[in-house]
Amino acid sequence: MDQINPTRAGSRGRVSAGVVLAIFVVGLLLGAGVVYKLVRSPGPEQVSSGGESPDLFPHETDASDGSDAAQGGRPAGADEAAGGAPGLTTTDLGRPEGGAWPVTPPAQGDLAGSRRTAIVEAADRVGSAVVSISVTQVRMERINPFAGSPNPFERYFSRFYLGQTRPHNVSSLGSGVIIDARGVVVTNEHVVRDAQEINVTLPDGRMFDADVVGVDRAYDLAVLRIQGEDLPVADVGDSDQLLVGEWAIGLGNPFGFLLNDYKPTVSVGVISAVNRDVKPDGESDAIYKDMIQTDAAINPGNSGGPLVNSAGQVIGINTFIFSTGGGSLGIGFAIPINTVVQVAREILEYGRVRQVWIGIRVQEITQMVANYFRIRDRQGLLVWGIEEGSPAAEAGIQVGDIIRSVNQERVTRATEAQRLIFGATIGDTITLTLEREGESWDADLLLVENPSN
Repeated sequence: MDQINPTRAGSRGRVSAGVVLAIFVVGLLLGAGVVYKLVRSPGPEQVSSGGESPDLFPHETDASDGSDAAQGGRPAGADEAAGGAPGLTTTDLGRPEGGAWPVTPPAQGDLAGSRRTAIVEAADRVGSAVVSISVTQVRMERINPFAGSPNPFERYFSRFYLGQTRPHNVSSLGSGVIIDARGVVVTNEHVVRDAQEINVTLPDGRMFDADVVGVDRAYDLAVLRIQGEDLPVADVGDSDQLLVGEWAIGLGNPFGFLLNDYKPTVSVGVISAVNRDVKPDGESDAIYKDMIQTDAAINPGNSGGPLVNSAGQVIGINTFIFSTGGGSLGIGFAIPINTVVQVAREILEYGRVRQVWIGIRVQEITQMVANYFRIRDRQGLLVWGIEEGSPAAEAGIQVGDIIRSVNQERVTRATEAQRLIFGATIGDTITLTLEREGESWDADLLLVENPSN
């Protein structure tokens, strides 16, 4: 049996370790050479001999001329002349000598590759014409000297004390938009209601005293005028062409008292619905008909500001929201701009919105009325009065006729008929479908101005 010489075995181990170490060193040297070859830029002789230099910044390459001069870069050998490492420039490290990191501009027309989207363009286009409206109102407050008294006797009798009243100034804030270079500003009527003083501030900081040209509570619209030069004007769109689902951009000054500047706030959503009729709440005189619904945020202070499409055109005036706590829930409403322009023209020309007149008085058909006049179908309105010389009289309508529909819309209440006629202007025609002695017929009424106005 062979025996292993310990000394021989140890020498063999040392030889094997030396071989491994030599191979490792050679590998490092070869790897360093490969890395240097990859990092090192090709020299002038390589470029001139047809070698291709790696293009780190494609946007600087001129396809018509592959030379360094045509690319706007440094000529070959410039770094050597300057004492730098041959063939190695700061550009090779990804940072030009000017110190600014190179930025590849997005392709022209590529909206997805640019931050300046259609929404940004639209907000920028309209933003300068969106104004902040500061209103000072005078309200009467009652003074009771016994209120809050620690004396229970005085607190008890304070409820019977009528007290005195005194004027109290109250400040509020809303928004508006300039729609005419002559300084015409439109906003909501409730923004300037009972105002003693109105100040309009532009995003550029200019402030003007505003005069009220006219208001209409039924439309909840007001027209103001300011005197100034080089006033920005917003483009007006066509609210009849709106598409449900298209972009909607709300601009205004929500919570403006908490901010130190007057630049409008921008919120974005879509057109949620059009031609919305909102039921009256019994507290407002306004009739909100054919409204635009949007989920763009509308908050306190946004009232009167514009709703804009992606083309930068005003398509409505933000008016109110449905809310449980006063904040936006994504259910906001705007008055269509076509209605706003119609009302503004009436106010600018006549100082008010002229009321249309048809000269007819109606009675809802209750069960008692139906029994008395032997009316089988209670769906309609009973005519009980006709004014002489009115459009209704000229159309041949008589007392006892039953109005079944207005413009092909069935009516059962007088308020429904009023809402259907609301929005019509002088010179428009409405169609009434009536019934007389069991026979149905249509009457076209040409609307004229109410003579009582």
